[in-house]
Amino acid sequence: MTEIHALRDAYRHDKAALLATMQATGASTRGIRVMLRKLSTLAGGLLQALWQRAQLPADLALVAVGGFGRDQLFPYSDVDVLLLLPEGCTTDSGCELRAQLESFIGSCWDAGLEIGSSVRTVAECLAESAQDVTVQTSLLEARLICGNGALFAQFQQQYSAQLNPQAFLVAKTLEMRQRHTKYENTPYALEPNCKESPGGLRDLQMILWVARAAGLGRNWTELAAKGLITPFEVGQLHKHEGTLKLVRCLLHVAAGRREDRLVFDLQTAVAESFGYQSSPGQRASEVLMRRYYWAAKAVTQLSQILLLNIEERLNPPTQAPQPINARFLDKNGLIEVASDDLYQRDPHAILETFLLYQSSTGLQNLSARTLRALYNARTVMNAEFRRDPVNRKLFMEILRQPRGQTHALRLMN
Repeated sequence: MTEIHALRDAYRHDKAALLATMQATGASTRGIRVMLRKLSTLAGGLLQALWQRAQLPADLALVAVGGFGRDQLFPYSDVDVLLLLPEGCTTDSGCELRAQLESFIGSCWDAGLEIGSSVRTVAECLAESAQDVTVQTSLLEARLICGNGALFAQFQQQYSAQLNPQAFLVAKTLEMRQRHTKYENTPYALEPNCKESPGGLRDLQMILWVARAAGLGRNWTELAAKGLITPFEVGQLHKHEGTLKLVRCLLHVAAGRREDRLVFDLQTAVAESFGYQSSPGQRASEVLMRRYYWAAKAVTQLSQILLLNIEERLNPPTQAPQPINARFLDKNGLIEVASDDLYQRDPHAILETFLLYQSSTGLQNLSARTLRALYNARTVMNAEFRRDPVNRKLFMEILRQPRGQTHALRLMN
């Protein structure tokens, strides 16, 4: 047990030093990616030492899954691992291997790791993932820590062969909608969950999961190379993802435990970690929340564009878009701009988009191209735009429609 204590003390010391360095050098959206990778590497090194100490059979593999598999570990997140067994290997009660595995998992807890573990063969992994999309998602980003590399390669090959990108997209989209409903379909909650709320980190992870399952890329740069997002959007995604990760990391540190909600009691502490200070006219927490809401809003908009683009790649439209008028097309029930620069050339078309959506029963939403055009036209909607008599008239027409004001205004927001 003395050896375990020494490993635990070294792990806690090194982890505390990493977090202290982050706090001392100031909050940085660029540095947070390196910090999360270092925390993941630190936990991985401890697991390798414990694995060697346990002297488990050489044909087993220790695999990182979930967020740990992404090589991104937040200060107090669970360290999720899969102990992968070869086919025919049994862990029945009373057998020697079962006792060894239980001893290894126990040593992880004793060494200070908040471990989440599963023990399965490749066949059991495939069976579980076929029944549970949460398991399927966790295994999608599996990464070998140590042990039998050939067994892990076999698992990866069979898992990829079984994965159905279309079914996975449908399941994750439904899961996202249920999660958004749980958090009242708004990124603007007073105490938002920076991981699970609309516009939180889970929305970005969901996009990368479905893209990876479809073979479209594993990161924003690879998605851009496939034409799914623009270089400008890549920069925006990196910026706002970094903000959300930094908020979550500092939230864990301020709470001293896993805490993903920006509760009132912690908002000031997190704000001060960012370097914000209260002034007579504004509290530090207000500055923090404004920054958070700005990032969450952008993530909501950009993830919607990306999801529609991925859906279109997996399910290409069966017919060409039909003209509605000189400015818009009907693309399988979605409103599509006739040109990418429509709103720059004709700002009045912005509100016309929402009036068209509201007044046409056959048009159910906006296409990815239209959403992108609106996102790029944000600077057009300034004070002069709001004073324009034509825009005021169009807005009043939206309000005077016999139905659909709520849907139109929500979409506009």
